[in-house]
Amino acid sequence: MMLRYHAFMTKQTTVRLPDELAQEAEALARVQGSSMNQLVVDSLRAEIKRVKADEEFIARAKRLLERDKELLERLAR
Repeated sequence: MMLRYHAFMTKQTTVRLPDELAQEAEALARVQGSSMNQLVVDSLRAEIKRVKADEEFIARAKRLLERDKELLERLAR
């Protein structure tokens, strides 16, 4: 899924990668005819899609959100 880089709002961030991982990622991006940025964006999208389909993750997230909601409500009193 290739999206135009400036077609939407972007946030710049810095990621520290181990040297070996960075070298492998750069090589992969080159072979794909893509940029490191696009490789990272595509990889994050794929991981987020995978996690959202994980029922156990969703259950943990809901429990965490409920706990945080309760804590915030107590603090607001």
